[in-house]
Amino acid sequence: MNKGILYGIGAYILWGFFPIYWKMLHGVPAAQVIAHRIAWSFILLAVYVIFTNQWQEFRKLAFNAKTVGLYALAGILLSINWLIYVWGVNSGFIVETSLGYFINPLLSVLMGVIFLKERLRPTQWIPITIVAIGVVYLTFVYGRLPWIALSLAFSFGIYGLVKKLAPLGSLYGLTLETAIVFPFALAYLLFVDITGAGVFFHDIAAINWLLIGAGVVTTVPLLMFASAAKQIPLTMIGILQYIAPTLQFLIGVFLYEEPFDRSHFIGFGIVWLALIIFWIENFTSARPSNHLK
Repeated sequence: MNKGILYGIGAYILWGFFPIYWKMLHGVPAAQVIAHRIAWSFILLAVYVIFTNQWQEFRKLAFNAKTVGLYALAGILLSINWLIYVWGVNSGFIVETSLGYFINPLLSVLMGVIFLKERLRPTQWIPITIVAIGVVYLTFVYGRLPWIALSLAFSFGIYGLVKKLAPLGSLYGLTLETAIVFPFALAYLLFVDITGAGVFFHDIAAINWLLIGAGVVTTVPLLMFASAAKQIPLTMIGILQYIAPTLQFLIGVFLYEEPFDRSHFIGFGIVWLALIIFWIENFTSARPSNHLK
């Protein structure tokens, strides 16, 4: 099997098991978890860039006003996404967080139409309409708008839009994003420590190591994904990306036994149907152009 495919599968499997890791930190406020995730991710990424002799290239590409501005926005969006996700996982909404990442690809397509003036084929509107129906249905099932899923989908969708306009690759991009928000994360951690609300070094050793490890579990799949993206086509990435939310969904339902009855299944089934139609439409529309090459 292609090494790139293995890296891609590995990255998405690791992302899929994220809920288990964050559940081990359920006693730590989500804001502190994210601050540690940002801080340790930046430290590890900076060390990696330096020790792989990429610092000069990184500095040359990253240190200009336009690039920093774009990645400042990306850093804020990513921090919001991480915060909602960790809070959702530790508040018992793993299934709903997985829904956000099932919806995200179709939402990203819609954002391309709205913000980048991209044009959709008429048949591409079908899955987007079906997803909208699924969200409306789940609103009635939950008795509220599935705001966790939608917040994750929108924040990550806008993040993806910003990244599409930004010039750096995934490794340099995340390094710059975390570098920009790092001072704020560090200031927050110092503040909660001074006020006596900090957890780091005030709890059992295992919690300290898990907080430090938040940087590792963030950077390792990222580096695997960065390697995979260079070696396999985007269509393959598009297929593999559903590994993560599928695993998260299964973990939420079977490991943590979150509520998921027939009405929930119908709502998720509508979304899954939309995704199947979306990928079949993409595949069939690409075949003639590939045949002509």
